[in-house]
Amino acid sequence: MANKVFIDGQEGTTGLEIFGYLDHRDDIELIPVDTRFRKDPSYKRERYNESDVVVLCLPDAAARDAVALEADSKVLDASTAHRTSEGWAYGLPELTRQSRAAITQAKYVANPGCYPTGFLLAARPLIDAGIVDDQAALQIHAVSGYSGGGKQLIAKYSSNAEQRMDTQIYGLNLRHKHLPEMTHFSGLANDPVFLPSVGPFYRGMNVKFALPHTDAEAIWQAWEARYAEEPFVQVLPVGGGSAVVDGFLSAERCNGTNRVDLLVATNGVDSIVCAMLDNLGKGAAAAAIQNLNLMTGIEETKGLKAYA
Repeated sequence: MANKVFIDGQEGTTGLEIFGYLDHRDDIELIPVDTRFRKDPSYKRERYNESDVVVLCLPDAAARDAVALEADSKVLDASTAHRTSEGWAYGLPELTRQSRAAITQAKYVANPGCYPTGFLLAARPLIDAGIVDDQAALQIHAVSGYSGGGKQLIAKYSSNAEQRMDTQIYGLNLRHKHLPEMTHFSGLANDPVFLPSVGPFYRGMNVKFALPHTDAEAIWQAWEARYAEEPFVQVLPVGGGSAVVDGFLSAERCNGTNRVDLLVATNGVDSIVCAMLDNLGKGAAAAAIQNLNLMTGIEETKGLKAYA
């Protein structure tokens, strides 16, 4: 029997991607949306109660209002509204040994942010292993494809050829909306300094931070120990191996997949770590499918690609 899924907000960038993953699956029945009533609370509650899982692809305030309807269904929220909230499982199955079971058993699951996904998968094993001190003052730099800004930023970049040639830094108040989950789930005692940017490409992402006087081999070993059995995390050789082409590392190398690539490079004294992922894939819609599979008892990898 197919699991019934209602996507609230399927007209947005992430919602459209999730719909594309599910529309052809015979184990999922998508409950249709009547756009005339899509903001009507009574209509929404009826659709929610018809569903096994409701996927929220809404702005934060609307996501909170949706949860307040108290439907019987499970809820997977793609917004930032509930990622550090009590009573919500954080939807990053690879984060800890307990994360997958927590997602499977939860009624409420918060899909992680794109930047936190890269940062946490790189940093958490190093903090757990004591390679990075929990008091460390990390400085994180990241670049995302412009699709991460939703329809408005996509339109802005797509219609302005000159601007598309430019990488733009933002979040200069150092209070990016993803920062709370980055701190909360990393094990750090203090907020890292996080400076994101938008690159002149549609999708793709890298997240990186330096670790002075830190052994690259120890970093690699900690990652390998944690992720050896994970289907959607690839630990690259120290220095990157064939992933580095003519001295360059592409932020687009994981596009079209649910994979995160982790790399550590070193000069023999200092190390830099980098996570690469598709901001619309493992950073958003593909991650939602992975969580939806877990929440409905379906094989976790169904409908997802580790390699394009």
